[in-house]
Amino acid sequence: MAKEYQKNSMYIAQPMESLETGHSSKSFDDDGRVKRTGTMLTASAHIITAVIGSGVLSLAWAIAQLGWVAGPAVLMAFSFITYFTSTLLADSYRCPGPVHGTRNYTYMGVVRSHLGGLKVQLCGLAQYGNLVGVTIGYTITASISMVAVKRSNCFHKNGHDVKCSISNYPFMAIFAGIQIILSQIPNFHKLSWLSIVAAVMSFAYSSIGLGLSIAKVAGGGHVRTSLTGTTVGVDVTGADKVWRSFQAIGDIAFAYAYSTVLIEIQDTLKSQPAENKVMKKASFVGVTTTTVFYVLCGCVGYAAFGNNAPGNFLTGFGFYEPFWLIDFANVCIAVHLIGAYQVFAQPLFGFVENHYSQKYPDNKFITTEHAVNIPLLCGSYNINFFRLVWRTAYVVVTALIAMIFPFFNDFLGLIGAASFYPLTVYFPIEMHIAQNKIPKYSFSWMWLKILSWACLVVSVVAAAGSIQGLAEDVKTYKPFKTQ
Repeated sequence: MAKEYQKNSMYIAQPMESLETGHSSKSFDDDGRVKRTGTMLTASAHIITAVIGSGVLSLAWAIAQLGWVAGPAVLMAFSFITYFTSTLLADSYRCPGPVHGTRNYTYMGVVRSHLGGLKVQLCGLAQYGNLVGVTIGYTITASISMVAVKRSNCFHKNGHDVKCSISNYPFMAIFAGIQIILSQIPNFHKLSWLSIVAAVMSFAYSSIGLGLSIAKVAGGGHVRTSLTGTTVGVDVTGADKVWRSFQAIGDIAFAYAYSTVLIEIQDTLKSQPAENKVMKKASFVGVTTTTVFYVLCGCVGYAAFGNNAPGNFLTGFGFYEPFWLIDFANVCIAVHLIGAYQVFAQPLFGFVENHYSQKYPDNKFITTEHAVNIPLLCGSYNINFFRLVWRTAYVVVTALIAMIFPFFNDFLGLIGAASFYPLTVYFPIEMHIAQNKIPKYSFSWMWLKILSWACLVVSVVAAAGSIQGLAEDVKTYKPFKTQ
């Protein structure tokens, strides 16, 4: 029979006797939790897994809408803003001071410590709504990549003019099945190995896409590009140009989104050196690395396909050959998104589980862990029935939503627009002002506010473009039509 014992699903509380005997520094951190072991390497892997995602595949399309001038400029602007605000957010992990203050374990906790009031609920709505949206988006994208493997083989065998229609639905179900298993990983601290694998996969498929684009450019052939992107009257109508430009901005914003999980990543780091310093270095490594890939993939992809760049150049069949390399790249995308799904889902899982374990501390269904011996694994594995039921239900629901609305570019743009301003810009700036007691109407206060307001305008226009695109998709979408 399985052994039963009481334990919080997210951490083991520090026994009082360890405090009294003075051994806490060896096994526990200053907050009584088991000593954290994260490093800059693991934090960078988490960031790269979160940032280099499906968004990189749409960057050639985004650059095509904006052109050679605005496209790279927007990419670099989002890169700078994301890195700058991530350093502000890293300093907010502890309160009141960035080094010796009290730890906060979630984004909501950080906002509660520095700002309080209604802003805490608004932060939770923005963060967890974004996490739900991202996991739905990753379910869609992973299934598209899985379908692309079969379509690539079909095109290779039967020719490029064959329809090769394949349904996404079975692949969404396969992806959901894998996530149900992986979702039983208890918390963020156990995800390092999965993030490292996913980060390697992201480098692999980004490099393949970049290499194929370079080969296409080197092979010659005329494609139309311009300083302003798609041409009104030739490629698009005037209205479409405006809406697509807005949507492209949202896609780029989504491509840099990782603020939703930054605090959770920082909470995995060792106490020495100071977490905020390590997190800033990891953010610099992650954002710099991804920006290099983004500029290369976006610009070289645009050079390869011109104004007709597909929304996803590895699954939209910008490339057909070599088919085996396309297959490998799409497998890498699927594997990466398997890991990325967990990086974004774990904060939501932990929030719900902590909420109910605190609300019903005596409910054994919620709080009891069952130690089950598994022959193929060393030692035992802990199963919590509430975790099993809740996480399985979540994965199933997100998969069903993905099946109902299997759109890609517009969905990415809307997620990016909805989360970029509040989570990447507004809250980090407001908390920085509160933490450092920056005087109202001072120079620093003014330029931080101007940055915040400018990003709000960008987010609004990006959301408008994405909503318009989704509306068009809904009008033309046939639920039972295969890809």
